Amino acid sequence: MVNFNTQILESSSNLSIHSRGFNYGDALFETIKISYGKILFWEDHYFRLMASMRIMRMEIPMDFTMEYLEDEIHKTLKANQIQQGSARVKLMVQRREGGLYLPEHNTVDFLITAIPIAEDFYLHKTDFYEVDLFKDFYVAPTLLSTLKTNNKAINVVGSIYAKENKLDNGLLLNTNKHVVEALNGNIFVVKGQVIKTPPITDGCLKGIMRKQLIDIIKTISEYELVEDSVSPFELQKADEIFISNVMVGIQPITKYRKKTFTNEVSKMLLQKLNIKIRLT
Repeated sequence: MVNFNTQILESSSNLSIHSRGFNYGDALFETIKISYGKILFWEDHYFRLMASMRIMRMEIPMDFTMEYLEDEIHKTLKANQIQQGSARVKLMVQRREGGLYLPEHNTVDFLITAIPIAEDFYLHKTDFYEVDLFKDFYVAPTLLSTLKTNNKAINVVGSIYAKENKLDNGLLLNTNKHVVEALNGNIFVVKGQVIKTPPITDGCLKGIMRKQLIDIIKTISEYELVEDSVSPFELQKADEIFISNVMVGIQPITKYRKKTFTNEVSKMLLQKLNIKIRLT
């Protein structure tokens, strides 16, 4: 069951062929983790969505409050009989149909889907996980690149490239040849006592899990958090590299080209992340 503008519909319901999200990628979305019926990091998701809608010049409805959308998410979970379970929720907002590149208006529709998942909390990943650079296309270091739109061509093509080359993930570069992020999350590079992540100005997604980890790292006196550009050369000098997103939490990278990595820092951060979730 899906929630379209507060109406609960069968997931097989037809999408209009005039949908602006379908035709022009004129849509934003939030991927949200539900743990035992609780929406994780909801405030951060909500404010990122509102900021993104403003950047896209979408009209924010008066009733689009945090409480209103939270209720609609819970309504969707109930319709799918996962009120007390764990789930992957996708909240999409698209400009209403009408117009070509130039929209006829800026009002929006919303769509909420929910799929049950097995993992209630974030688990420490120890499996072999190999990555390499994806250099066929580059990310533009602009504000639009930081938004979670449904125009994900580079991520799709990069994922196919990774599969063809027996990689678990790919790392994207911007037009300045700096490492920006992974295909499905932000990236952190550990060298000594410094934990580095690319800045938003380099074009990386303004990730929700990225924000949680930055906040946690800043409370740890033994490590220094640095937001600065990452060169491909730094990856081979790193002690540890990991990827973050709200569904997996932290994914340690074990191999990049000929270099292998430890995962002690990511393990420590994951423990602190789960404690933070339990306390909020």
